[in-house]
Amino acid sequence: MLLGVAGLTPGDWTTIDEDVTRAVREHGFRTLQVRVGDPADPDPAIVERVRNAFDSAGLALGQTVGEYGGGLISPDESIRRNTVESLKRMTAITRMLGGSNTYLRPGSMNRRGAWLPHPDNRSNAVFDRLVRSATEASQAAADEGVMLAVEGGVVCPLFSATRTRKFFDAVGSPAMGFNMDPVNYVGRLEAAYDSVSLLADLFGQLGHVTIAAHAKDFTLIEGLLPHFEETVIGDGLLNQEVFLRQMQKARPDAHVLIEHLPDDKVPAARDGLNAAAARAGIEWDEPVE
Repeated sequence: MLLGVAGLTPGDWTTIDEDVTRAVREHGFRTLQVRVGDPADPDPAIVERVRNAFDSAGLALGQTVGEYGGGLISPDESIRRNTVESLKRMTAITRMLGGSNTYLRPGSMNRRGAWLPHPDNRSNAVFDRLVRSATEASQAAADEGVMLAVEGGVVCPLFSATRTRKFFDAVGSPAMGFNMDPVNYVGRLEAAYDSVSLLADLFGQLGHVTIAAHAKDFTLIEGLLPHFEETVIGDGLLNQEVFLRQMQKARPDAHVLIEHLPDDKVPAARDGLNAAAARAGIEWDEPVE
């Protein structure tokens, strides 16, 4: 597996140069997520510069991610279609850059954000629209020779391991993979206090389609009502050793990306994940040249 990060980049992919990639490498990372603000008509000169920057630093270019929100599940057909087309263009950029997968954000019916709850997110109508959009986009990914990496979470339409497995069965595309992010599925005290069982459920149902992972941690804020917040890896409740062992078993060539932290906290999270890897007897790989 390759240790990577979603961050340490000042802006989107157009700002990436050798200074950026070498700094990421010096932090001990071997891959870097590439964020694309606008996937339309990429400049070939920028594509070449980014590819060269990754090569010169010895980084693998794995996952790309776009800026679209909940459009894949919009009841407005024109919005849904435009979002699908944007996702298709993302797969083309992934191929141009030499990446392996494009992140697929399920979205939310909440207009304030793609990762905010809404009661309709659990409806069959929303699920069916997501399946339709993902099926169309996965064909484009297959044509480009890359994969899509869908992620789930308790607030979105893919709110459990069972629901996410149902999504994969419905899409039925070999170009659709799973981006494992266990923290997103923590919605109950039982899961918070027993992350090993949570991981067993996720990997048991989705390990065979897992192609990448986001590494995070979480903590429980004490109060009358349960409230969870993300925290630096190693300071929280997720059993990171079990997470890494399960990832190694499911996808030994996966890119594991630390995410959702400001740049100044990334080194501490890296150290926490490295410590867990050492306890688990896992050594990070180097990119294949």
